[in-house]
Amino acid sequence: MRPSPKYQSRPFLARAAFLLAIFCVLAGIGWTSRADSFAVQYQVDLQQQDLKLYWKDERGQLLRSLGNLHNWLAARGETLVFAMNAGMYKPDHSPQGLFIQDGKTVMPLDTASGDGNFYLKPNGVFFITDDNRPGICPTEEFSSPKNIRYATQSGPMLLLRGQIHPAFKKGSSHLNIRNGVGILPDGRVLLAMSRAETSLYDFAQFFKQKGCQEALYLDGFVSRTYFPKENCLQLDGNFGVMLGVTDKK
Repeated sequence: MRPSPKYQSRPFLARAAFLLAIFCVLAGIGWTSRADSFAVQYQVDLQQQDLKLYWKDERGQLLRSLGNLHNWLAARGETLVFAMNAGMYKPDHSPQGLFIQDGKTVMPLDTASGDGNFYLKPNGVFFITDDNRPGICPTEEFSSPKNIRYATQSGPMLLLRGQIHPAFKKGSSHLNIRNGVGILPDGRVLLAMSRAETSLYDFAQFFKQKGCQEALYLDGFVSRTYFPKENCLQLDGNFGVMLGVTDKK
């Protein structure tokens, strides 16, 4: 039997209103909470920290792993704060597509067509200029390396002008660990690797929810991240180019 209104006490109604208010607050921050737990992530202010691309040591030997990168930098008196692989590579571990290191073009821009994620157009380039400004643009819009200190080409673009890549499908069953890079509205660089297997659509959605207008996919299941402050110590890997963040000296 449904109770009479006289039995619906004011304390009960007050508790219901309070719970409803809490629900509304949680609904409002739900996306933020999911985004924070979705990926291991790091935001880099290039005016305060150095973000560089690494491939070989001073003897021309491949660094290959995040552990080797960490040890090599430590021997040079530098502390690695965050690191992850920085794009796709060929069987000999040479970079696939454009690679600029310390202002030198090591590998040229790849404008060809082909199979696989790298060639899923539009693909793109992540770069850092000589005055420490980051950028991401489609391959077709990358014109001159004259003022570029670092650059890595990969694909596909996750976001272009705030829009998710048109080839990505919501609810896709193609899941993988994925890592990528985006530019935040305040100019900081967002580096991220998904904590679990995810679709390209959901990975792009993560960067969009963070406020990025442009974001670039770097690689898939081989991805590794070193972030000691989050106890993420993936020091293995067998990569080509890697991204490393250190504090400015």
